[in-house]
Amino acid sequence: MARYVREGVEVLVCTLTGGERGDILNKAMERPEIRASLPDVRRAEMEKAREILGVQQRFLGFVDSGLPEGDPLPPLPEGCFAVQPLEVAAAPLVAAVREFRPHVMLTYDENGGYPHPDHIKTHQVSIEAFEAAGDPDRYPGCGEPWQPLKLYYFVTFHRAKFTALHQEMLSRGLESPYAERMEEWLDDEDAGKPRHEITTRVGCADTFEVRDQALLAHATQVDPNGGWFACPAEVQRAAWPTEDYHLARSVVDSGLPEDDLFAGIRERVCL
Repeated sequence: MARYVREGVEVLVCTLTGGERGDILNKAMERPEIRASLPDVRRAEMEKAREILGVQQRFLGFVDSGLPEGDPLPPLPEGCFAVQPLEVAAAPLVAAVREFRPHVMLTYDENGGYPHPDHIKTHQVSIEAFEAAGDPDRYPGCGEPWQPLKLYYFVTFHRAKFTALHQEMLSRGLESPYAERMEEWLDDEDAGKPRHEITTRVGCADTFEVRDQALLAHATQVDPNGGWFACPAEVQRAAWPTEDYHLARSVVDSGLPEDDLFAGIRERVCL
């Protein structure tokens, strides 16, 4: 996002829920007053991250489902995002797509990146919005039709990336935070492989620090001393300088592999 903002692209982040049932993952933020006003805190964190990235952002108004735990899993809370009918859940996103008129959409895969019910629901409504926003017969009252041209899934954490970072850390005489993971993967060739093929690698090395600052803005969710920052940015630039994606839907022709989310689009429109 930061890379494309620097290039003059308008970027909108749609946040489906308010994080009402979210966990506090940074011990320094685990305080009664934070817990009591978590939705307001999360909104302030998002505003700070938005300013750092230079993007637009809007909340679409659904209530966080939480991450159920137990065996068997308990039912999801009544009225939460994940239990909404698809057309109810997708309507605000369809309206946002028709208003903002994006050429490219980014979302989670069908597993949600990890199987959080709200991430999975976000995948579902993203697919629905991509396929329905251009159809004048669907979602009447949600604005004038607009057809996005490409939709991608994030492919953020995968074996090849972790292996490259691990080896680069060792080559510099640094302790690798991925050593235990590498040991676990020794006897399993499929462990850590992405669910979807990487079709698109976007060079983002110049904006890794901006990304990290935006992550740190989400102070209740990101521990500054945690694993997110265990690998220095200069190591990442040397070993894996891209952000990776899978092209899941497209109505334009672009040869694979790609190095640009707008491949096949720049020739058609003036960005």
